[in-house]
Amino acid sequence: MMNQQNGLTIAGVTFGSRFLFGTGRFPSPAELRESLAESGAEIVTFAVRRVNLEHTEDDSVLQHLEGKKLTYLPNTSGARVAEEAVRIARLAREAGLGNWIKVEISGSPVTLLPDPIETLKATEQLAKEGFVVLPYTSDDPILCKRLEEAGAAAVMPGGSPIGTGLGLLNPYHLSLIIEEANVPIIVDAGIGSPKDAAEAMELGAAGILANTPVAKAGNPVRMAKAFALAIEAGRIAYEAGRIPRKRYASASSDEAGSLFAAGPT
Repeated sequence: MMNQQNGLTIAGVTFGSRFLFGTGRFPSPAELRESLAESGAEIVTFAVRRVNLEHTEDDSVLQHLEGKKLTYLPNTSGARVAEEAVRIARLAREAGLGNWIKVEISGSPVTLLPDPIETLKATEQLAKEGFVVLPYTSDDPILCKRLEEAGAAAVMPGGSPIGTGLGLLNPYHLSLIIEEANVPIIVDAGIGSPKDAAEAMELGAAGILANTPVAKAGNPVRMAKAFALAIEAGRIAYEAGRIPRKRYASASSDEAGSLFAAGPT
């Protein structure tokens, strides 16, 4: 597994924060700005289809990010096949949004689960074109490895279907993905609370991408801070090394030193 103790490094760029921040669905621009500030995130994602590519400086989302030192991670949300995702990525780069791209290709309008075949095809093509590709995918260990081999700079398996808040439905699969990876594994989608984020980080995830659980919280600004703390705590716990799980109880103090230890009869 990749060692990321000194920060999150993707494609040779190191970030102090392991929180990747989604910008959609916030109640107001002011709460978006404040939440982003509280999160400490340095990477932000947004749907290219919601951006005015002809006048990015006046865009309703991007104008609220001006003046901040951020790495843009536009995503291909809305794409149904690899060809569409590749076209969206090219348009984003031509509009000056950089060469980082989150490949997001939905295979079902009901579950919004990613299409594995089209995601792999798009990742391979965009990597060949020099993009820094971060594909959103299902928690399939084999597919995640294939995406890495196709040139993904990081792989982003979901914990559960996007927007459900169900948390990590298959921690075992995520642990296998992390164990086999030579690129950062960022858990994306399905995170419902800071508890879920901490759990993913304790498994060894390199980072967390979250949007809905912050944007739709009762207090998005406070929730953004809670996520930042949970991600940091989970990472520290992972690096510290948790105790092994045991079937039976184990006393925390030596019974031989007890004041009430049984003596000779």
